[in-house]
Amino acid sequence: MTTTTTARDSYAGTLALAALAPIAWGSTYAVTTEFLPPDRPLFTGLMRALPAGLALLAVTRVLPRGVWLGRAAALGVLNIGAFFPLLFLAAYRLPGGVAGVLGAVAPMFALAFATVVLAEKPNGRKVIAGLIGVFGVALVVLRANAQLDTVGVIAGLAGAASMALGTVLTQRWGRPEGVGPLAITGWQLTAGGLFIAPLASLIEGAPPALDGRAVGGYLYLGVIGTALAYFLWFRGIAKVPATSVAFLGLLSPVSAAVIGWIALGQALSPLQVVGLGIALGGTLLGQVAAKPRIEPAVVTPRVSVDVH
Repeated sequence: MTTTTTARDSYAGTLALAALAPIAWGSTYAVTTEFLPPDRPLFTGLMRALPAGLALLAVTRVLPRGVWLGRAAALGVLNIGAFFPLLFLAAYRLPGGVAGVLGAVAPMFALAFATVVLAEKPNGRKVIAGLIGVFGVALVVLRANAQLDTVGVIAGLAGAASMALGTVLTQRWGRPEGVGPLAITGWQLTAGGLFIAPLASLIEGAPPALDGRAVGGYLYLGVIGTALAYFLWFRGIAKVPATSVAFLGLLSPVSAAVIGWIALGQALSPLQVVGLGIALGGTLLGQVAAKPRIEPAVVTPRVSVDVH
């Protein structure tokens, strides 16, 4: 009984810490609109990822070697490098919160990828939880004048799929022996930032001039909204089922709506409040549908890898 209770407490604690990541990501909209230069999404993605990644590399002093060179690059592109540009592209081309609804489909993608990559049997309760979550987010962010744009829809779905596949592969590959989640986070942020850098230069040109507010905004996004948030996210994936962590992503639009209400004075209609409750219900159901278990945080690869 004591062992079971301890495992459940550890499971719940891990999920609670991982949930802080999408809650922090929900503040990105408010910080971007209030502190950062307008119309520079790729530069913002670059500033979120690369400085934080390089700082973590300097702190951990561990670089990927062997098979992990490719894995770190792949995960960095899926979770950061491709996800950020696709997310911003969808947000710019899809008014009325449609991008937020498409992003909420990520848990459904994660369930599909887990079936193939992790050989997990489909869970009917999780599928229902995913649909409930999408419906709740739709009530929160959709507006009557929302319009669809083909490129925006494709970008939104591709971004959700990219993050979902990255989440599942992060659990599938684990991490090399002797390497902690902080180092893994640094690898991915650096790889993702290096992927975004040439895109930002080609598409947006030279970096904009930054004032004190912008510097503060980028510091917040880099330290809290990226380095710390992704550390907690990857730590959670290493310990509990990836599909359970993926459902926590539904908290991001919920957090954005609450922050907009508190910090920016944006009113919430009764229907939006109902949507918040439904989205939270879908998130919780996605956790109840999973079997509480804690996986070992370290996965030793079959190929000997020198990571120092």
